[in-house]
Amino acid sequence: MANRKSQGTSPLTPLGGTKVTAHYDLATGSAVGYTYGMKTAVSVPDEVFRAAERQARRTRKSRSQLYAEALSEYLARHGPDEVTDAMNSVVDRLKEPTDRFVSAAARRVLERSEW
Repeated sequence: MANRKSQGTSPLTPLGGTKVTAHYDLATGSAVGYTYGMKTAVSVPDEVFRAAERQARRTRKSRSQLYAEALSEYLARHGPDEVTDAMNSVVDRLKEPTDRFVSAAARRVLERSEW
């Protein structure tokens, strides 16, 4: 049985300018693949690359899919709102007793500060 998918990829540019890399099924003439988005090159340390390759094989994902998911997770965890929420949560749990002198001094500084 002949290989039904083409060997190469073809970059497409749909509305909005985002490139799509698609593999074509020669039998149906339709594009197959998930790679929607910007294609880029990054440098990573050799050990990180090898660990990512092992993880991609273990999870049966492409390298692109693994890196995209990892970056999405990193951004979700380190977005400004998430960081602020996490810090506020820690402060709320500390519930240290307030020092009247420190509170009064802070209030005076804030009153003189330009917002």
